[in-house]
Amino acid sequence: MRPRRSRAVSLLLTSVVLSGLPVPATTAQAVTGAHVLTTAKAGGAAPPSGRTPEPERFGAECRTMIDGSRVSAFCHNPYPETDLVRLHVECDRWWDIDGDSAPVVIGPAGYAELSDRCWKEIRAVWISHQPPEGT
Repeated sequence: MRPRRSRAVSLLLTSVVLSGLPVPATTAQAVTGAHVLTTAKAGGAAPPSGRTPEPERFGAECRTMIDGSRVSAFCHNPYPETDLVRLHVECDRWWDIDGDSAPVVIGPAGYAELSDRCWKEIRAVWISHQPPEGT
């Protein structure tokens, strides 16, 4: 069971994200304890036409699964642009080495599995996305 304080902080973080203010990924993970983190872009003013902008069509959809000291990420790219994804693992113990995977290319309609581990407990896991160079 989570303590009440984390619920209050989580609600505060949610209101900040909905307001459009940028939130560092590490703060969001530490507060929510989330295994998968989707970062929201800082919101700006609405376009002059009054229409809402279309969401960016980029970035594979990834989900993670933690089993003890091992983590697996399952990513699927539903968009026509190629995505480079990396799995980042932060270990709980100070002496345990954190891990960052090599970039994995996921083409349109592609799928990839990434995995890593810590010697002991895992503190945080996140996926980063970037377009391939030259695009």
